[in-house]
Amino acid sequence: MIKISEPAWKAMVQHAEAKFPNECCGAMIGAIDGDVKDVTLAQPLENAYSGAQGARYELRPEDLLEADKKARAAGLDLIGIFHSHPDCDAYFSKTDLENSCPWYSFVVLSVKGGKFDHANSFLPNAEQTAAEKEELIWPKS
Repeated sequence: MIKISEPAWKAMVQHAEAKFPNECCGAMIGAIDGDVKDVTLAQPLENAYSGAQGARYELRPEDLLEADKKARAAGLDLIGIFHSHPDCDAYFSKTDLENSCPWYSFVVLSVKGGKFDHANSFLPNAEQTAAEKEELIWPKS
């Protein structure tokens, strides 16, 4: 299960809506206690994909490493990655799966017409051949 705090959730949604109609991306930082992941900080990152960003995102390794260093310096964990799907549902695409890391949670935010619509979280397997839905709890306002 992944739970996202209100400040982190607001940062994720604001980043996704601001980057619409392109995909946004970012890191989720917090604490892991057994099967429960508490996200307390969402760090927006630049979509470094050189093609059409409305259908794909790419993280620079150095940006992800910097987010991990920031988490560790605060005594926290890099829990996963978030990104948006403009004008479509929050699913884990073949491209998402192929570029995933099996030790991270992946939250996908659906942004339709520039406004947040819904979200899902996914956990890829070690072989990156499938990703199961993970229970996702976020502040509903």
